[in-house]
Amino acid sequence: MSTSAPAKVPTPEKPGGAPAYGALDRYFKISERGSSLAREIRGGFATFFAMAYIIVLNPIILSSAKDMYGHHLDNGQLVTATALTAAFATLLMGVIGNVPIALAAGLGVNSVVALQLAPRMSWPDAMGMVVLAGFVVMLLVATGLRERVMNAVPFGLRKAISIGIGLFIMLIGLVDSGFVTRIPDAAQTTVPLQLGANGHLDGWPVLIFILGALLTFALIVRKVPGAILISIVGMTVLALVINSVATVTNWGLTVPKWPGNPVATPDFGLIGQVSLFGGFSKVGVLTGILFVFTVLLSCFFDAMGTIMGVGDEAKLTDAQGYMPGINRVLFVDGLAVAAGGASSSSATTAFVESTAGVGEGARTGFANVVTGSLFAVALFLTPVATMVPSQAATPALVAVGFLILSNSVKEIGWADYTIAIPAFVTMLMMPFTYSITNGIGMGFITFVVLRLAAGRARDIPVPMYVVSAVFAFYYLMPALGLT
Repeated sequence: MSTSAPAKVPTPEKPGGAPAYGALDRYFKISERGSSLAREIRGGFATFFAMAYIIVLNPIILSSAKDMYGHHLDNGQLVTATALTAAFATLLMGVIGNVPIALAAGLGVNSVVALQLAPRMSWPDAMGMVVLAGFVVMLLVATGLRERVMNAVPFGLRKAISIGIGLFIMLIGLVDSGFVTRIPDAAQTTVPLQLGANGHLDGWPVLIFILGALLTFALIVRKVPGAILISIVGMTVLALVINSVATVTNWGLTVPKWPGNPVATPDFGLIGQVSLFGGFSKVGVLTGILFVFTVLLSCFFDAMGTIMGVGDEAKLTDAQGYMPGINRVLFVDGLAVAAGGASSSSATTAFVESTAGVGEGARTGFANVVTGSLFAVALFLTPVATMVPSQAATPALVAVGFLILSNSVKEIGWADYTIAIPAFVTMLMMPFTYSITNGIGMGFITFVVLRLAAGRARDIPVPMYVVSAVFAFYYLMPALGLT
């Protein structure tokens, strides 16, 4: 859902009266989808600012781990690999898939690579398994199996996935901003989260988030074009001012400080450092296959949920919730997984923060061209790209989370408990387990069990049986000693 009413943007004219961006408009179907060049550009910027943190966070996660030989990946090289792969995959998704879904190194799967794969093999071996997972994803797309799985999901569950993503990104926004924090285990309490750092709101960074959230919602209510982007830029400027005049120590990962040297030279040393099958000689064929399966499962369903949720929010789906041209989108996603492994930046996947751009009105792949270009620029201007504090960007996630909920919750058939209960499980498990994949898996299993209990086995699509069985096996792997 756009945060602003459709605005009539004057079309620049070439000599002779032809639209200056007529070819662009036709290729990306900008006008056909009810968008405009201005809205696509704003959306591209909003998405980039909402996910630029990955340029800093992914290298931290990967470089903090070591492989079986005690080797660490170089942080500077990881910054280059992360930005380069995000630029490549996002541009490719925009040009080929023509959807406003940006891609970058996936959170969650990078922890699997760093903490489960790398300690059992070398870094090139671990990244080789990521590449293999990407090849399997592309094979599933080529055979039509991935599209069949997506199309087999009942309409109510599709809407629940969108709502779950909305709740999930709202929680991400609240946590990343410091508005809510995890209570340490030492406190010995069953309550996992608290307000602020010590049960109350304190400090300039949290104030930036609160002001940003209020400003974003106020601009949305006023139907101001560019509401999300205006808020991000405005709060970043305010954070820069505050950080220059006050002593602030709790900004978190990104400190809003203008860098002394805004230009950084990219280091491409990790590109291509991959061994496709070396890991199998280290851990054995069965364990190696299970490692690839673990990466595959996370990438497959995280991306599936994100693509369905963002596509639905961008109005790219039909009345039954299907997205035309989905195979191109899915193939690019699989290629992105392999590209992430080939660059040593871990699996690259669709980012739920793309909803920030959709909230700005993005409806086409041209927004991705903008986002991808900004990631390419970030290769040389990483200090500037990572200057935006999370407290300035995360209000966008909270606002978009609300917009997703307000759009989708009324479309679930709550009277049919075999849909309503799985939908309920799906939408709650995503934020409560901090995983889109877990929400989908538990929702699917619940759906199959309840339809069987209701004597409606014939109403269960065959792919739902298969996928639910795969998820059940995945959850039982630790008990079976297969992890």
